[in-house]
Amino acid sequence: MISIQTDDFDVGAEYQALRASGAGTGAIATFCGLVRDSGDLSGVTGLFLEHYPGMTETVIQGLIDDASRRWDIQRARVIHRVGALALADQIVFVGVCSAHRADAFAACAFIMDALKTSAPFWKKEINAEGEHWVEQKDSDLARSRGWE
Repeated sequence: MISIQTDDFDVGAEYQALRASGAGTGAIATFCGLVRDSGDLSGVTGLFLEHYPGMTETVIQGLIDDASRRWDIQRARVIHRVGALALADQIVFVGVCSAHRADAFAACAFIMDALKTSAPFWKKEINAEGEHWVEQKDSDLARSRGWE
C-alpha cells in the first residue's frame, strides 16, 4: 500500500498493520526518515516537498513490484509526506514483511534506495538565509545502482 500525504503517520500503527499480515510472517523490516538540520545547506529549519501526483504512486508501486520479484515478501508499505515539514518531522516510512529476515531487510533497503532516485519528489531546504532546491546526490545514485 502507498500513501502520499501531508499528515504525519504513526510508525507503531504501521508496524502493527504489517504484523497482521498472517501466520507466515517471520520478519518485519522498517525504515523511517526524519527531517534533519543539515543537508546541502547548514542550519536547515525545515523542508518543503512536492511530487507529481499519480506518477509518484505508479513509480513507487513499480518499486514494490520489483522488490516482490527479487525477494519473497508478503507485503510492503510506503508512506511519503509532502508539503511543509519541520525539524524532526517524519518524512518517509518503508515497511516490508516476509517469512525471513534477509528478504525483509533486502527488500526494505532496495525500496528506500530506489525511492530516493526514481520517485518524482522535489525537496527544498529552508534556512535563515533562504531556500534551496536539493539535487539528487551521487551517493544515492550509487546505492541505487548497487541493486542492478
